[in-house]
Amino acid sequence: MTIDFFKYQGTGNDFVIIDNYHVAATPLTTKQIKLICDRHFGIGADGLMLLGKKDGYDFEMIYYNSDGNQSTMCGNGGRCLVKFAYHQGIHKSMYHFIAIDGPHEAEIDSDGTVNLKMQDVSSVDYHTHHTVINTGSPHFVKFSDNVADIDVPATAADIRYSKTFAEEGINVNFVETLTEDSIFVRTYERGVEAETLSCGTGVTAAALLSAHNQSGFNTVDVKTPGGRLSVEFDKVDDDHFENIWLCGPAEFVFKGTIEI
Repeated sequence: MTIDFFKYQGTGNDFVIIDNYHVAATPLTTKQIKLICDRHFGIGADGLMLLGKKDGYDFEMIYYNSDGNQSTMCGNGGRCLVKFAYHQGIHKSMYHFIAIDGPHEAEIDSDGTVNLKMQDVSSVDYHTHHTVINTGSPHFVKFSDNVADIDVPATAADIRYSKTFAEEGINVNFVETLTEDSIFVRTYERGVEAETLSCGTGVTAAALLSAHNQSGFNTVDVKTPGGRLSVEFDKVDDDHFENIWLCGPAEFVFKGTIEI
């Protein structure tokens, strides 16, 4: 079977995209998706997405992690899919699409930046040395010094596979405060089971917990190993965040066909 594909990346978080909007795509098995995402034997990607049709929306986002399993929301993936939709001729001043966690809005700035509206956050689980927060996907967030020196794969795997999180898994983020309104974030993603160069829902989680204004509008600039993003949001209180926007680049890399 031959599959036409497109490769996109958002701050180094890379995705294989298949157009299921204009022509019905052949269904893929978990094994096939895993092979496509394999960096040695396939195309290589952190995840695979389908651009689909959905009544009442501009398109539907269906997302799979590189382990081949359908997963929760992917922020950078959503931004890349918006840019792909634009390149495929779906032109909107404001996009309205549906993902696994519900409806989203997005817009593309004149410089190509894609701004994606995330779901509101209505609860945060605070602990002494870490915080658990769901921004479309579940995240463990730990603030640390010298994040660049942390052995993220080993340290995060111990957390992700701990008794508390092993069954459903969790994404693990290490966050360093750089200035009042900027942070550095490194993320280990479940389903990829490795550190990625950037994670949109992880960046969002870290930014919300880094709010410099105790209430009202906040903008947090985020450095990741793959590039820079920003998160804008309204903080209601320590457990409630609204009007959350993840903003950053989303770029076409290449297209091709693969035999699987």
